[in-house]
Amino acid sequence: MNSIERDAATAAVPLRWVGPIKITGNVVDELVEVPMATYESPLWPSVSRGAKISRLCDRGIVCTLVDERMTRSVLLEADDAGTALAAVRRLRATMSDLRRIVSECSRYAELLDVHHQIAGNLLFLRFEFSTGDAAGHNMATLAADSLLTHIIHTLPGLHYESVSGNFCTDKKVSAVNGILGRGKNVVAEILIPRTVVETRLHTTARRVADLNIRKNLIGTNLAGGIRTANAHYANMLLAVYLATGQDAANIVEGSQGITYADDQAGDLYFSCTLPNLVVGTVGNGKSLDFVTANLTRLGCRAARETGENARRLAVVTAASVLCGELSLLAAQTNPGELMRTHLHFERSPSDREN
Repeated sequence: MNSIERDAATAAVPLRWVGPIKITGNVVDELVEVPMATYESPLWPSVSRGAKISRLCDRGIVCTLVDERMTRSVLLEADDAGTALAAVRRLRATMSDLRRIVSECSRYAELLDVHHQIAGNLLFLRFEFSTGDAAGHNMATLAADSLLTHIIHTLPGLHYESVSGNFCTDKKVSAVNGILGRGKNVVAEILIPRTVVETRLHTTARRVADLNIRKNLIGTNLAGGIRTANAHYANMLLAVYLATGQDAANIVEGSQGITYADDQAGDLYFSCTLPNLVVGTVGNGKSLDFVTANLTRLGCRAARETGENARRLAVVTAASVLCGELSLLAAQTNPGELMRTHLHFERSPSDREN
């Protein structure tokens, strides 16, 4: 037994199933319960409140899968900027060869597009792949590595620097992912009748819309946020990611999303746009017993066309984010409500007296 095996242990995180959430759209059209693993116990009732709101609306939460692609960037050193530009033009002219190379190294990866940046004599290439039901980290890196080898051997004046050049961008805050996409791009929307807003959320559409502008848009801008305007996407993302065997570090780019709220004659239009959901239903971590059980109960292990299980998981994740985001913003329109909730769910009776 090596030291890694000897020191192996399991970190137990409390998990509850929340919902059901009423989801419609171009991937899912049903009631779905969602597993959420978190130490922040108020998150469960908060998301549950959003889930209940979804069941009181005609179409529930409408989730639209806009796009999907996994990325890996490589870094090359060119003799000069002119050489780098000539290489980019040559690669654009031989995309069919690049796609063939990818198909030879992976059964599921498919090259979708290539973007580039040139800085001095450095050439950054950002490859975009479809990766089936896998999140695609390793698949994209393997494909990029094969492409990198091909490029160095066929294009003169280019030299290896790194198989990852940070133009991906993996697990870091950036603008490029929001612009070009990384993982699944999902928009979740709901239209809540005035009576439901007032009786269930104890607020008004105007107050929620105003708070969203002042807190999520202006407040985030003052803080220097990058292509993001939301209250707490990371909370829901981490809870779902931990429960379903995802790489939790991907909540860094995943939490860069935009909340939009609009008062429509007293009804509340509320949406969450998440362009960087890196999720999969096969691959590393997905064979653990609890992960397999959770994905199966979610309906994400069904015999479907390749990629459909991961799309389902992305949509369910986005709906969960909307539920928690809606509930929190509504609570924050009412003085003291947020703190009362946390005191009730997170502190012991003796602590509450202090």
